[in-house]
Amino acid sequence: MDLSNLKPADRSKFSKKRVGRGHGSGTGTQAGRGHKGAKSRSGFKFKRGFEGGQMPLHRRIPKRGFHNPFRMEYAVVNLDTLAERFEAGAVITPELLRERGVIRSSRQPIKVLARGDIAKKLTVRAHKFSGKAAEKIAAAGGATEVLGGA
Repeated sequence: MDLSNLKPADRSKFSKKRVGRGHGSGTGTQAGRGHKGAKSRSGFKFKRGFEGGQMPLHRRIPKRGFHNPFRMEYAVVNLDTLAERFEAGAVITPELLRERGVIRSSRQPIKVLARGDIAKKLTVRAHKFSGKAAEKIAAAGGATEVLGGA
């Protein structure tokens, strides 16, 4: 074998079918576009979501209510959870909560709610506190620190 007897693989090279080049070519007259209709015209494009005249999905589905695009989802932590998982005098941060498995997501800001009671002196750092939760932590001798970025 040498360069003089190399040839491409069988049926890998063929000339492109040229449409609209007369009757004899096999693709003359309508050039494979059929008869009339929007698809036969030049410049035709389907609109996004067009389903051939059938009522499109975005119009078939009922639309109800309101979706607020600016809604803030918080990872919620309750006081009874803090009381059972942490010892007195602990400084509770979002990183520590994730480490101990109290919250899952690292993206969501943290909000402390007032379910349960707390008797331990804790310093809690979170993005938001409910009014009652802040009162209960202060009454137990602890402190609340609001973090920014939420």
